[in-house]
Amino acid sequence: MNKLAKLLSQKSQGKKLTCLTAYDASFARVLDDCGVDLLLVGDSLGMVVQGHNSTVPVTLDDMIYHSILVRRGAPQAWMIADLPFMTASSLTLALDSAQQLMQKAGVQMIKIEGDQSVVPIVAALTQQGVPVCAHLGLLPQQALRLGYKTAGKTSQAAEKLLADALALEAAGASMLVLECVMPDVAAKITQALSIPTIGIGSGNQTDGQVLVLHDVLGLSAYPPSFAPSFLVNGRTIRDAICAFVHDVRAGQFPSAS
Repeated sequence: MNKLAKLLSQKSQGKKLTCLTAYDASFARVLDDCGVDLLLVGDSLGMVVQGHNSTVPVTLDDMIYHSILVRRGAPQAWMIADLPFMTASSLTLALDSAQQLMQKAGVQMIKIEGDQSVVPIVAALTQQGVPVCAHLGLLPQQALRLGYKTAGKTSQAAEKLLADALALEAAGASMLVLECVMPDVAAKITQALSIPTIGIGSGNQTDGQVLVLHDVLGLSAYPPSFAPSFLVNGRTIRDAICAFVHDVRAGQFPSAS
């Protein structure tokens, strides 16, 4: 069984997946040492590393650069990277972007934001052997247009999210991030899919959890309410990251309340 298959099998085993963002070699090494299952080189780097007010300015070259650093620090870790803003605006561009991330930086999985409109891209990537992580709910790359809102608040919106999730799975996606989705809707989607769901601000019934590293360490200027700092009670940075891993796997984060 290859590494991806082992990760995916945790859903059927009832084991929670842990994921944190990583942007450099030093933190990647600590995350890997603490047993984080998935290292995400997120385009969130535009905000927490580069100081922008959105993810839009992040380029493919930025993603390649930071992915190289993360791979250097954690050569054995399973590494996911975002396709940044407008780098998947066509099928050809998406395939080229994914090729560069995988060949130049050693990325093992590509994450793409979007609903059923990106199904052809997900299908094309998977047909070429690219593992894909889809992303539904709050879409940071569309925040300038849609804002930062919780998804799935109405029955119609919830039904669309479920339909989108099923379509993305059918297209070949191996994982699905659910960001700021109503917890009951996230739970329903998780139950309907055979692939793991990774929640962020979407309740505790998903198959795993992801947070931005800077939120976990209390370094973000405006952390979201669902992302408390784990760097408390005299913990070291390593302790805080290991606490996140422990609490997710033990079902203690996020809480049911």
